[in-house]
Amino acid sequence: MSGFTKLVIFDCDGTLVDSQHMIVGSMQETFEEMGLAPVSDADVRSIIGLSPVQAIAALVPDEDPAFHDAVAEKFKSVFYRRRVAMQAGPDPLFDGTLEVLEALNDAGYMLGVATGNSVRGLNRVLDEHKLGHLFVTLQTADHHPSKPHPSMIQTAILEAGAHADSAIMIGDTSYDMMMARAARCGGIGVDWGYHHTDMLKDAGADHVVSRFHDIPELVAGMIGAA
Repeated sequence: MSGFTKLVIFDCDGTLVDSQHMIVGSMQETFEEMGLAPVSDADVRSIIGLSPVQAIAALVPDEDPAFHDAVAEKFKSVFYRRRVAMQAGPDPLFDGTLEVLEALNDAGYMLGVATGNSVRGLNRVLDEHKLGHLFVTLQTADHHPSKPHPSMIQTAILEAGAHADSAIMIGDTSYDMMMARAARCGGIGVDWGYHHTDMLKDAGADHVVSRFHDIPELVAGMIGAA
């Protein structure tokens, strides 16, 4: 696929930034405010990566869609309140994030994001860490079905002028790897996020890495130099 743009798409939460404490705390506060049974840290981490409504549906599957919508809206308001009104600091980048993004960009790869986060949430992360200029396509839960539906990747590929065979999805959850498989592109799992290595491999990851700095060589081996 040498004639196509080479596109590397990253998940955000759990891949670029470590946001679990804010997400877990916000979800637990949401459940308390809605009068629901407490939810464990592990259960919340298991749904990170899904869009809010789908995450709530996974946590309280016996409720109806209207209830899932209501709890998802409450979660978003709680998250925003904790982030903005309480002036929580930025979620930290994982070690090597900035260096690898810059290296891939300098090598000529197009970069994108596909996240279950909102536009507002993603823009906040990019602004806080001054990363926005590195990405040519940004896909969020506001405009797509939840992962693992392939819509985010498919739209990113179209916007970047790439092709499924010249694109790679990089993420920390099984939903990211399932989305990559559904979009017929490569998938690299990272083991520093919220799903363990076996889950990533079972979901179809071509490779699972333990260091951000291992990514460029794998990308070049999978889709070639940019």
